[in-house]
Amino acid sequence: MDLKLKGKRTIVLGGTRGIGRAIADTLADEGAHVAICARNKDQVDPAVAALAARGVRATGAAIDMGKPADLKAWISEVAADFGGIDILVSNASALVMGAGREAWESMLQVDILGAVAAFEAARPHLEKAAGEHGDAAVVMISSISAAETQNAGAYGAMKAAMIHYAKGLAKECARAKVRVNVVSPGTIYFKGGVWHNVEQMAPQMYEATLKRNPTGRMGTPQEIANAAVFLASPVSSFTTGANLIVDGAMTSRVNY
Repeated sequence: MDLKLKGKRTIVLGGTRGIGRAIADTLADEGAHVAICARNKDQVDPAVAALAARGVRATGAAIDMGKPADLKAWISEVAADFGGIDILVSNASALVMGAGREAWESMLQVDILGAVAAFEAARPHLEKAAGEHGDAAVVMISSISAAETQNAGAYGAMKAAMIHYAKGLAKECARAKVRVNVVSPGTIYFKGGVWHNVEQMAPQMYEATLKRNPTGRMGTPQEIANAAVFLASPVSSFTTGANLIVDGAMTSRVNY
């Protein structure tokens, strides 16, 4: 299927590793130009080089998502460089577990306020692109932790807030033809990621989690990227306000 992404101008927040990197790579493979950001410049530079090697325009910067002014300025720079923005993927996360004040503040600053700042900066460019081409898209990466919990914690609560925010944006922006959707991954495994670390540090917990999934395995970043890129593409032009759960049937709730 042709996802009609060739030449699209895209931004991926948190695009150097794991799910974000897989999304950036997949967009580039579909012919989209890609701008990425992350906290670590040492990770940004090689990721940008690898994206450019796929034959598209690629750029990136080391950005602290907790500094909205810096994030907004960078998005404006990308828009000027690319001549606009067609797609924004908000994937960056503080990934802080626990219920202490630091966890709440970190998750709020990065996952929620970072997503808000990014959307505010990108919105006029997305609306302009949608007016010219009939479609623009935002995809936010949440988590099944938004609806699955065993104790009080900031991570799941902030991911739930993201879904609520995205739904509101979807309704607000529908007439401007800017679509807003969410992908909520289940347990995703990659080297250096959360579940790789759990496998190393708490193997019993890792095995117990595997047994909870009917598929008997964890997902891959590419499987999340496939879902996110599909939702970002013009072939999903009537899909907005959705929360697509990609978890191998791990959750038991009916998503309606």
